[in-house]
Amino acid sequence: MNTVKKTILLLGDIAVLYGALAITLILRYWDTTQLSERLAAHIGPFSALFSIWLLVLYLHDLYRYRSFRDTFWLFKKIARVSAISISLSIIVLYLFPSFFELTPKTNLLLFSVLFLLLAQFWRTVALYLFASGKTRVVILGNSPLINETAAYLKKNPHAGYELVEWMDAINTTALQKLATLVQSSHVHLVVIPQHLTKDLSMLRFIYQLLPLEVSLMRFSEFYEINFEKEPLRELDEGWFVENISTRRPFFDIAKRIFDIGIAIICVLVFFIPSLLITFFIAVTSKGPIIYSQKRIGKNGIAFTLYKFRTMTHNAEGALWTETNDTRITSFGKILRASHLDELPQLINILNNTISFVGPRPERTELSLQYTQFPYYDIRHVVKPGLTGWAQVLYKPSASLEEAYEKLCYDVYYIKNRSFLLDVVIFLKTIKYLFTASL
Repeated sequence: MNTVKKTILLLGDIAVLYGALAITLILRYWDTTQLSERLAAHIGPFSALFSIWLLVLYLHDLYRYRSFRDTFWLFKKIARVSAISISLSIIVLYLFPSFFELTPKTNLLLFSVLFLLLAQFWRTVALYLFASGKTRVVILGNSPLINETAAYLKKNPHAGYELVEWMDAINTTALQKLATLVQSSHVHLVVIPQHLTKDLSMLRFIYQLLPLEVSLMRFSEFYEINFEKEPLRELDEGWFVENISTRRPFFDIAKRIFDIGIAIICVLVFFIPSLLITFFIAVTSKGPIIYSQKRIGKNGIAFTLYKFRTMTHNAEGALWTETNDTRITSFGKILRASHLDELPQLINILNNTISFVGPRPERTELSLQYTQFPYYDIRHVVKPGLTGWAQVLYKPSASLEEAYEKLCYDVYYIKNRSFLLDVVIFLKTIKYLFTASL
């Protein structure tokens, strides 16, 4: 269902892009007799630009329909997408003038306005469609995460689910009524908590639902689909044995080639800026240019992580950086805001202690505190990263509770890691660096 809705959104966006192009040509030239010829001449160059627009739409979470809020939120998002996409399109036009022989720069502004209006209309229609064509669901069980999920479904009808009933008390009497409820209320999906699949006396009632053509799904899977993280409090060791793969040789080779290639490019691009950063750190505060720190890497092995120093030399205090932290130097604030203090970690990537993408390596002191979390050690079965799924979807942790929340995202990444997901995280990180201050 999740994939189907994303596909519908994508196909609608493609239709909007080409529709906006056709209307642009009609309004621009007022000559419908030659519309087919003009469209044929423009379709090639604009199709190349459309790939940029679709990528920007994706990076702005406009295919994560569960994050939709209201029409005004959509308008702001689509307006930003239009502004960024038209800027990137102009850059591409100037970089590759021989390919874009039509030089359609004068049409881009009109096209972007039309796209904004049509995309807003399409996304509003999509919200209505997703809210009206909902999957009717029954949820079994009672826990804080199940409560959270039930509340989420009630508040977000565009997520595509209608909560028919939430059976928080699971007993023989309730399960005996379940088959009748599924038939009378035309239920499409029954969500089952993890522990129920291990209770044979209760499981036989679930087995009786199979002839009713209703889908059955474990709560952990349902939660993952809707929140893109793992419900660690609902899991057991059996789930990890079934779902976590530690050996992926082809993926690891492709990932390493990607890391080395991008790291070398970044070293070349940021060589001069790194020299300037080195100079300003030296003249604005006393102490070493590079700050090194012990972090925990793959298999729990400690390694040295490198950063440009942003704090006063020998600064001591809280393990987490606090708001208005007096330990941070004036130039360090600039480095942290721009994330340029992370540049020396290219050394870590080249020496294979971290990757570009993976669970963020923690300080040894913090890692010792986090061992109190159930299944925390699972994040060390893969190589840590400069950025990760938790970094692009959640705020920096400043407490044990927030660190545990990030662990839920890290486990999601470990379970679903792939080269495509790495590329998505890498691009989302770049997008964040350029737009976080806007």
